[in-house]
Amino acid sequence: MTLEFVAPFSEYRFMSRALVGCLAMCVGAIPVGVFMTLRRMSLTGDAMAHAILPGVAIAYLFSGLSLFGLTLGGMCAGLLVALAAGWVTRNTHIKEDTSLGAFYLISLALGVLIISVKKSNVDLFHVLFGNVLALDRDMLLLLGTICSTSLLLLALLYRPLVIECVDPQFLKMRSVFGAFSHFGFLFLMVINLVAGFHALGTLMAVGLMILPSAVSRLWVETLEAHLLLSLLLGFIGCYCGLLFSFYWDFPSGPSIVLCLGVFYVISLLVGKKGGYISKITQNKHYTG
Repeated sequence: MTLEFVAPFSEYRFMSRALVGCLAMCVGAIPVGVFMTLRRMSLTGDAMAHAILPGVAIAYLFSGLSLFGLTLGGMCAGLLVALAAGWVTRNTHIKEDTSLGAFYLISLALGVLIISVKKSNVDLFHVLFGNVLALDRDMLLLLGTICSTSLLLLALLYRPLVIECVDPQFLKMRSVFGAFSHFGFLFLMVINLVAGFHALGTLMAVGLMILPSAVSRLWVETLEAHLLLSLLLGFIGCYCGLLFSFYWDFPSGPSIVLCLGVFYVISLLVGKKGGYISKITQNKHYTG
């Protein structure tokens, strides 16, 4: 029985590479996802994930499945949308969620339009929707580089990000690093989404960032515990998703996200910090 949980990763190199790649994405993306949920930017992450689509599509038309080309195209598109949304927010009366939603729709439509120009887009379809089982050495090196860069930048921005989660107006009034930390955080979102689309696709990458954090919020209160539990849940979700994908021939990316989704549904019911059962118990205690 134990061999069934270990054998796929010890006997098949593509499975071990997939697991290493997923763990690298977890280490880089999940801490960013924690701050996304604390700052109520979960849907912003989803919009940014779609915003990289036209950049990936344009890069595919010019360079095919070049790893460097797809990465550069997706990163440029994501950063362009992030900067445009930030500029609109600071220079007009449009709120950031509205501007991101507008640019997200424009980017999605542009990406679909560009894809339709290419008559044969089967390979691009697999790239956009992910294939973590096809990770090679170059891809793992890219994921490791993005993970390391993300952790370094997050360490530099950690203090202002924590302050902004508690009181964003205080950071704007008392520090000149308010705008810098905001755009720096958007940059962290973009590079992790670009890393995620290589393995999970643009539609699944944001799930690995958001769901572990959403689950841990229903169990712990402190930020340190939130980060650690989110990482642990991400590791478990990736491991279980890859096993399901191997034994039942399921798509790997959706399997990972669905495993995390199961954790979320269970936590909604039995979570100690705001779960349904704890809410009912607490209300009965107050009534009595």
